[in-house]
Amino acid sequence: MLCMTMTSRCSRFRRKMNAASCACLSLAVRRSSACWLKRRKFQQANFPESNNSFPFLGERLKGKQRHLPDMSTAYKNRIQEFKSALGEESINLTTLRELSFSGIPHEEGLRSLCWKILLNYLPLDQTLWDSFLKKQREVYSQFLREMIIQPGIAKANLGLSRADVTLEDHPLNPNPDSRWNTYFKDNEILLQIDKDVRRLYPDMAFFQRPTDYPCQLILDPQNDYETLRRRVEQTTLKAQTVNRNRSGVTNVSSPGKSLNLYPSNEYEVLPSGSEAHWEVVERILFIYAKLNPGIAYVQGMNEIVGPIYYTFATDPSSSWKEHAEADTFFCFTNLMSENRDNFIKSLDDSQCGITCRMESVYAMLRDKDHELFLKLEEQNIKPQYFTFRWLTLLLSQEFLLPDVIRIWDSLFSDRDRFHFLLLVCCAMLILIRDSLLSGDFTTNMRLLQDYPISDVHLILTKAKELQENC
Repeated sequence: MLCMTMTSRCSRFRRKMNAASCACLSLAVRRSSACWLKRRKFQQANFPESNNSFPFLGERLKGKQRHLPDMSTAYKNRIQEFKSALGEESINLTTLRELSFSGIPHEEGLRSLCWKILLNYLPLDQTLWDSFLKKQREVYSQFLREMIIQPGIAKANLGLSRADVTLEDHPLNPNPDSRWNTYFKDNEILLQIDKDVRRLYPDMAFFQRPTDYPCQLILDPQNDYETLRRRVEQTTLKAQTVNRNRSGVTNVSSPGKSLNLYPSNEYEVLPSGSEAHWEVVERILFIYAKLNPGIAYVQGMNEIVGPIYYTFATDPSSSWKEHAEADTFFCFTNLMSENRDNFIKSLDDSQCGITCRMESVYAMLRDKDHELFLKLEEQNIKPQYFTFRWLTLLLSQEFLLPDVIRIWDSLFSDRDRFHFLLLVCCAMLILIRDSLLSGDFTTNMRLLQDYPISDVHLILTKAKELQENC
């Protein structure tokens, strides 16, 4: 099985996140439930402080008060340092970066606020925050009005006529500018987004739980808007389901199979007027795809937006949590503006493309640990076999969510965050050098595709050491 997977990766690694490779990627990345449980137990046993900072399985949503151990004096002092840095009228970005690199406390919404600043969303001048946030959230609401609407079900005033069907524009209109043609193309993207977000972080219940702040603009029965979930349910593909991947290959499956992807009992049925967190993430990705037609949506983007939304949606302050959707959208957009080249096939072999970045990991390893580099070269272990996922998804599928968020604290706080990501990848290789030097091809591929070290502090410390020795 492993050899088959490697052969596939070797010959088709440029087909980033396409529908055919997604299932293989999902199996390789998410691992078995037993493996996840083992790593969860390891995390709880070895990093209790990290686990206490994250409300898993909807405990916060149920309103239960977690009993947290008394914080150490040092940790309390660290929280105070963040509060002091964030209390300045004009925030010193250098100071905030230095503090954040060593990890941001989740308490009092500090991480949520710091990420908004580090991702260039909030201005450094706090006096501008109120007007800025009001404007941005109004802009997002306008996006909802313009883009989350289904022409085919838009109600006429009396509900008896089909005002959306005219002689000039109708479902069979071949005109590329037809809003019906646009609607059907959007449905292809929406179906892929829906498939991905439903399985976002399946080891935790958070994304299947109802949000405390459902979007009233969408759910209000008095208007013509509807949830994307209903739009997916009402999309009937008469002949066959067609998915086109980034390489132009068309994958065809029967409509019966596509309509039964999600058994009715797989997810909790929410009452009318409620929506799950994954539906919010779906809306964010759909709007992003509509606003960025050049890249649209590529599988894997859901793994990047997920941790950002989780961090914002679990902010203890209701005033921030209420607007988690809009804030996540703009922070995700800013992050993707720096990372989007990894998702564009035409740029794969350019200096800013993913191929160059994968080769940069090996170039760095050659300088830092030549012996290990030669071993991997000797075994013909190409960087694309494992670094593609590491770099494209920002390590979001290599670790448990609390550890991913901790890594992102350091990643976001670095001035050159994506160069630091290369250092982290190089550190991950060096930390398991003994195992790699003694292993054969099959053993080493297992190590690289299911990274064995859970101590992200150790990995980040090594990456910082490599950075200082550059």
